[in-house]
Amino acid sequence: MHKIEISGIQKNSIAEELGIEPGDFLISINEQVIHDVFDYKFYCADTELTLEIEKKNRERWQFDIEKDEMEDLGIEFTSSLLDEEKSCRNKCIFCFIDQLPKGMRDTLYFKDDDARLSFLYGNYITMTNLTDEEIDRIIRYRMSPVNISVHTTNPELRVKMLNNRFAGDILEKVKRFTSSGIIVNCQIVLCPGINDGEELDRTIRELTSLAPELHSISVVPVGLTRFRDGLAQLTPFDKESALEVVDQVEKWQEKLLKKYDSRIVYLADELYIMAEKPLPPYEAYEDFPQIENGVGMVSSFSYEVKEALKELRENQSSVVNEKTVSVAIGVSVFEHFKKITSYIEGSIKGLKINVYAVENTFFGPGVTVTGLLTSCDLIRELIGKDLGTTLLLCKNMFRAGTDVMLDDVTAGELEEKLGVKVQIVDSEGHAFIDALVQS
Repeated sequence: MHKIEISGIQKNSIAEELGIEPGDFLISINEQVIHDVFDYKFYCADTELTLEIEKKNRERWQFDIEKDEMEDLGIEFTSSLLDEEKSCRNKCIFCFIDQLPKGMRDTLYFKDDDARLSFLYGNYITMTNLTDEEIDRIIRYRMSPVNISVHTTNPELRVKMLNNRFAGDILEKVKRFTSSGIIVNCQIVLCPGINDGEELDRTIRELTSLAPELHSISVVPVGLTRFRDGLAQLTPFDKESALEVVDQVEKWQEKLLKKYDSRIVYLADELYIMAEKPLPPYEAYEDFPQIENGVGMVSSFSYEVKEALKELRENQSSVVNEKTVSVAIGVSVFEHFKKITSYIEGSIKGLKINVYAVENTFFGPGVTVTGLLTSCDLIRELIGKDLGTTLLLCKNMFRAGTDVMLDDVTAGELEEKLGVKVQIVDSEGHAFIDALVQS
């Protein structure tokens, strides 16, 4: 019989009142066997439940529960999925994980492709390992939104790009979701000479025909590291090719805005920066549906900083004791970030901010984003520099929920090497201003 071990119980919860304990097992809810988080959340949403638990001594307990709709039971499990994660079985020509060097921590090499993670954390999935029954279950459970790595709607091209002969039916699968009212966000990793130009037009045209349930599309440039031996030959973006994409997508945005009152398709900040074009204003990103893909991060951050500074002035807190702090970032956003910090210095008296652009020699100069910097590059660039009292680092450089960087060096170890306090900061304007004032 399938059963799931309970790892913890929240205080003052329904489960605690019932006497359920860590080490007990969940057997069923409303006589339905629970296989994963989809089952659990769906059946727990009811206001009346029959919960079957197996205690540590093998006794079976059954509880009849009345609760508010969507009220949580307070049961915690070892895995957020209540099941093993599904891995990706594609061999995408642009896969970043295939471009990692050997010897990094094991978790970095796991290619997740799990629809449940898409729902819980916003991960993007290719849908190549979803069965028809699993798609039906997502629709039945109303697990929305679903985030999908599309890349192209051309069946033959998608098979080639993903190196999976079953990858060509993506448009039909997306239609199954949108026609059932499931909201879908899509991602296109753009590879020059492969899925750009007319192929990009086709993909945008076919996907946006499914709006408004097709809520958003992000277009992001392919990321290429120096560890590509034996992999497909891909061309990096340059100013000219990035400019072509920006112009192409902006024409689509203009048409879509008129038709749907939404731009739907958005470009990664990197493409504007490479094209040396101004980033769109805050309002152009609407509800920022693709910010986790690096779409609108600079505009959002700048807006949040100005709002936070306005609050400081209103609270008459825009003066600090004379101090210097430092910030290390990827080279792509350096000029934009310098403008933001110059504005901050002009707004907070007594504060000096030293901003350092760090070239990524670990992955190679083609990788320019802040989130992929490693400790070895930070140490090389910052050793001996004026770092002030505190070095602020974006939390995107660290493994989620930890202070461990991509090369397994902790913030504490970095402090020892650089001789300065390291503070991890959320990539949000208010958090950044708070860190500057309080550091």
